[in-house]
Amino acid sequence: MDRRILVVDDSELTCQQLSQLLARPDRQIKVAHDGTSALELLVERNFSLVLTDLLLPGIQGLDLIQEIRRRDLPVTTIVMTAHGSVDTAVEAMKLGAYDYLTKPIDVVRLEVLVEQALEDRKLLDEIEALRHGLRQRYAYHNLLGKSPRMREVFAKVARVAPSSCTVLISGETGTGKELVAQAIHYTDATRRGPLVAVDCAALPEPLLESEFFGHERGAFTGADRQKKGRFEQAKGGTLLLDEIGEVPLGMQAKLLRVLQDGTFERVGGSEVVQADCRILASTNLNLAEAVAAGRFREDLYYRLNVVSIELPSLRERLEDIPLLVNHFLKRLQERRLPAKTCSRETLSRLARFDWPGNVRELEHVIEQVVVTTPGPVIEPENLPPHIVSTREEPFSLDFDLHRPLQAITDELTERVERAYLQRVLERYRGRIDRCAKHCGLSRRSISEKLRRYRIDKADFKVKSARRKEIALGESA
Repeated sequence: MDRRILVVDDSELTCQQLSQLLARPDRQIKVAHDGTSALELLVERNFSLVLTDLLLPGIQGLDLIQEIRRRDLPVTTIVMTAHGSVDTAVEAMKLGAYDYLTKPIDVVRLEVLVEQALEDRKLLDEIEALRHGLRQRYAYHNLLGKSPRMREVFAKVARVAPSSCTVLISGETGTGKELVAQAIHYTDATRRGPLVAVDCAALPEPLLESEFFGHERGAFTGADRQKKGRFEQAKGGTLLLDEIGEVPLGMQAKLLRVLQDGTFERVGGSEVVQADCRILASTNLNLAEAVAAGRFREDLYYRLNVVSIELPSLRERLEDIPLLVNHFLKRLQERRLPAKTCSRETLSRLARFDWPGNVRELEHVIEQVVVTTPGPVIEPENLPPHIVSTREEPFSLDFDLHRPLQAITDELTERVERAYLQRVLERYRGRIDRCAKHCGLSRRSISEKLRRYRIDKADFKVKSARRKEIALGESA
């Protein structure tokens, strides 16, 4: 990436000399002869480095540095000054300047200082890009959806993120509870600490206390050094207690104390440690039922359930499936897997499946078919065998407005007639005479429609025979 350098000096000769000294294939040099022009250039485009004289027409050098700082412009500043103005250069550094050069400019020091400043700026730019990427990625992280239920989730995340209140995130396995926690944490720009997650279901009971609160050296066999627990690791950030419903009752009491007092002690220690983190908890259990059954402390439940966010299952927001599928396909393409698209029939099949594993299951299925489908388009036959329709295809008036009306009418008529005939054939077990009577049509008309739509009446006789066999087997 080219690094842009702005040289600011009222002397045209000085600007020309510095431009020649700083010229490199990976650098772009721009000059300005007054502070006002320099500020306009800095606002218009990004620069990596500014070399500015302190005595300038219009906006003075110190004022330029103050404006850069006030506007939070991502640029490093080096000031140039005469020997008698070193005190002013030091003042400039207090305002945010990186360093200073005295005139006449030492060419060797100039190159060393500029190279060092550019390297430091590159690091700062990369850090900011990573932060920006995280915020963009986790603002609602992969929580995609246009359904009303998901819009409610997005609105709630936006409301609770700036606060420090405890949030209980509930939902079935695979709905994206951890992604909601990430969205809450990364949407809060004031939270500088990390997001630390602990899977309460994956840890055996004897290890939970040490995992949560840490331990001192010699606290138990094998504790050869002090270890910080998850509460300390999350200092200044967020602690996610994943699957909180699996925590044993004894540990629930210790968690309650931390939530009430904000303090804890490491295992084997007596020092009181302050818990400085926001608490989020997630569960796929109904904690209210667990409280009623005596498996979860009521007081801890109310401490955790200050704000609740319930994630809908995928079968409750089937309209989001095309959006999710396209997102997964793009992400797989970024991982250098083959570019694929899904046919309309495939999306229809996916939208009529119940998805017991929710979004996580859908993601795994899409990855599987991207790898195994030979062509560029994923058809229904490319889906795993267990992805079968469990509900009727919803009637839709989705059509291309640019097509002629008659073509759209013919297509919709065919869809209605096909669905109607299949239901009637199933009801009368493929008997044409009874279907014709039910439809108010002649046998010839029914037979013609079945031929046109390639519907085989024998298929419905087979289904009926199988149902009889099943019924006889159950009665036996």
